[in-house]
Amino acid sequence: MKPSILKQPKCGTIFLMHSSQADNFKTILLVSTPWPFYSRPSIQLGALKAYLKSEFPELGIMALHLYLKVAESIGYRQYHEISESTWPAESIYAALLFPERINEIKKVFYREARGNALLKKVDFSALTGRVKEVSEEIISRVDWGKCGLVGFSICLCQLSSSLYFIRRIKEIIPDLPIVVGGSMFAGENTRDLLKTFSEIDFVVNGEGELPLSELVCHLKNSGNPGEIPPIPGVVARNGSNADHAVSFHQMRDLSKLPPPDYDDYFYLMKTFSREKIFFPTLSTESSRGCWWNSPKKSGKRTGCAFCNLNLQWDGYRTKTVSQVVSEIDLLTSKYKILSVVFTDNLLPIRESAEIFPMLDKLGKDLRLFAEIRADTPVSILKAMRIGGVCEVQIGIEALSSRLLKKLNKGTTAICNLEIMKNCEELGILNVSNLIFCFPGSDTADVEETLHTLEFATFYRPLRAVYFWLGLGSPVWQNRKSSGLTAVFNHPNYEALFPPDIFRSILFMIQSYRGDREYQNKLWRPVKKKVKAWNRLYNELNSGFSSSPILSFRDGRDFLIVRQKRIGGDPLTHRIVGIYRDIYLFCCKQRSLKRIIATFPQLKEDKIIKFLKAMVDKRLIFEENDRYLSLAIRLKSKEK
Repeated sequence: MKPSILKQPKCGTIFLMHSSQADNFKTILLVSTPWPFYSRPSIQLGALKAYLKSEFPELGIMALHLYLKVAESIGYRQYHEISESTWPAESIYAALLFPERINEIKKVFYREARGNALLKKVDFSALTGRVKEVSEEIISRVDWGKCGLVGFSICLCQLSSSLYFIRRIKEIIPDLPIVVGGSMFAGENTRDLLKTFSEIDFVVNGEGELPLSELVCHLKNSGNPGEIPPIPGVVARNGSNADHAVSFHQMRDLSKLPPPDYDDYFYLMKTFSREKIFFPTLSTESSRGCWWNSPKKSGKRTGCAFCNLNLQWDGYRTKTVSQVVSEIDLLTSKYKILSVVFTDNLLPIRESAEIFPMLDKLGKDLRLFAEIRADTPVSILKAMRIGGVCEVQIGIEALSSRLLKKLNKGTTAICNLEIMKNCEELGILNVSNLIFCFPGSDTADVEETLHTLEFATFYRPLRAVYFWLGLGSPVWQNRKSSGLTAVFNHPNYEALFPPDIFRSILFMIQSYRGDREYQNKLWRPVKKKVKAWNRLYNELNSGFSSSPILSFRDGRDFLIVRQKRIGGDPLTHRIVGIYRDIYLFCCKQRSLKRIIATFPQLKEDKIIKFLKAMVDKRLIFEENDRYLSLAIRLKSKEK
């Protein structure tokens, strides 16, 4: 194999291709810049490469996971900390793009890094210098003249880095066609992207397989990147579709998608020194879009009020069960990796009931991550755990049913507590969020949250996140009803970009005027309570003991409930006879009416008295005459 698109043989540290392909055809280069998770190959690049290879087997299709090379260069720990925060990430390449704004940009970096022990000590000038050095090294090693098209996937934290590489490539080869896509821009906003950044020639709106393949077909056959005929899903600088609405052009049937191709990511890693090699996590998908955000029979969309993650999709589509299972089997065998993350915005419920038992039958010790809804049945959770799911992010967001209604989550506080309990019992790591300061939150929302927190502290703490306004989200679209008096680009963009750019485009992260100061004051008690929750959970789970904070053992006709405490012996409770049966019956949330009907041998007032006593002791949670037992059953090995 001979490196033909690279200027030096040693440049195989970036990527390599068969010389026969490059000699006869232009190469298509797909690029992902910093700052995605370095430990995952880009599913955007992997999926697009695999599809384009199937459509154009005669072409050289290359995927440049540029972010992995940058991570290897500056150190994985430092890269990880940067990639976890949008503004420090965007600041670095913004400083390289607009060095005249270095003072304003540096202020953004350090202000946003205040809470990070590593980043707040970083020498910003030295960091940007090293990032520039490795970026320029990569650029110099690619023979851009052998590329017929370069495509950039631009998602969160990738805007300034993508613009930097696009600008540098255009300085080298001004006529090289550049196409961008990804979740950072959608709809009519894609036109502003072309107007604002002259280096970009085409923008794909939504998923890229069909639009990109038709664009490649045109460029390959005509050899003219000038004015192109209308291509659905593609907005062109010199196109003939300027007067047409920006459209989607997406796969109707996801079963036609081949498995992602991550060869270039793993080839690049093989060039690293031994101490820099690690075991990455593979990315896969079983669906696209969000079924909670899809149009219902009424024709109206639901969807979470704060969410703008599905602007690039039209509807919700799933792969077949056998396709999902076979892809995971193929990818894990091919790359000898057992950790897999589902990138779905929301796993399909019906298919999940079949997917995970089939994954279990593969005979592989998989470690899986997925995002799910809070009303996911415990039967599905059990199937997921057996199939290898070790970690989930649940759409919890709030512990107040009043607030959940404002968020349009379609769930309740008792529902959220139930799935937190189920994850704790099944040994599934729950890394979900609790949103602070949602516009329009009131005293009752906060009081409900504080009340529920008294019962939630038995389970893994939720991660506190402050509300941020996403472009195109329901809150953004219905700003007046949400109590927003004005919406505009986040002020940090004003520091990162020159005034003409800041004013000419709507960025994905927005800001607003409204009740911000009131919300910050209102949510202070919750912030304090969540900090205490983290301290409590961490202290009670330190050392060799990892048993649940609140647990029970069953004695057949009685229960022993045990509650761990800080600085004291555990509290114990004994629940006997029919009351033991009622407590077990409420391990799944039950209505008072159902409880009374199930235990007719006990008078209603005695049932109510028992339930009230359990609530007072924080052993049962009650909401709107629905009851949930909170203790977790200890397995036999833990007795």
